[in-house]
Amino acid sequence: MVETPRARTRTADPAPATALFSERVRDCFSGAANQYEGGARIQRAIAWRLGHLCRPLAIGPGPKADLGAGTGLLARSIVLHRPDLNLLRLDNCQALLEQEPPQAGASSRLLWDLNLGLPAQLAGASLLASSFALQWLEQPRLQLDQWASQLARGGWLVLAVPCSASFEQWRQAAGRARVPFTGLALPAASELIEAVECQLQVVRCQRLRFSRRRPQALAFLRELKAIGAQASPTGQLSRTELRRLQTHWTPNPPKCPLEWEVLLLLARKP
Repeated sequence: MVETPRARTRTADPAPATALFSERVRDCFSGAANQYEGGARIQRAIAWRLGHLCRPLAIGPGPKADLGAGTGLLARSIVLHRPDLNLLRLDNCQALLEQEPPQAGASSRLLWDLNLGLPAQLAGASLLASSFALQWLEQPRLQLDQWASQLARGGWLVLAVPCSASFEQWRQAAGRARVPFTGLALPAASELIEAVECQLQVVRCQRLRFSRRRPQALAFLRELKAIGAQASPTGQLSRTELRRLQTHWTPNPPKCPLEWEVLLLLARKP
């Protein structure tokens, strides 16, 4: 499948639009914070996989952080596999940061909008980990460049992010129904890989595929909303548009699944 660059309509002054969308993302996740972990099944599976990949890594001194940590799924998985590590959890949503289970132990948290880049205390980081967060930023590739530049020599980047080859069934259904595709404009995997390779040595690179067989449109959109993942610059569909999308959702052929493409990267700074 050919990947296309991430496109976004921009205003003459992009800063206010960025701030507004960042606030929308934060508000959506805040409203779903209590039920996030119950519905974030793919995110949980990916967090466990990334934590397992961290087990054998030689991680030196220096700051360590989970970027866009949310409820701490990734940070907890890393610490489960590497009890010697203590990660700073960064997120723009206070309600998610407060969801960490008591049995997970105390961890440092910082309320921070990653659209602003990384805070100064992460300069010379020995580990920057992030799962299902980069796609919510206004300029994913630019932020990824900065993350890589903040690593110390020998520092590790551990990353998972859904990419633009996801949700083709949804896109096709929206086209047939003649309604806007309201999914997030996900970054192209090839662009992110290229950005990482400019500064880091890639140790592991995978494009994982997750699929669900024929979920109904309205049920699927409700699942996104239930974990706070419904924010989109495109806005929401009207009831009439939702009914049209539902009518045209059944794929052709009928067994075509709804798919996620998730880029998994493990890279080290030489």
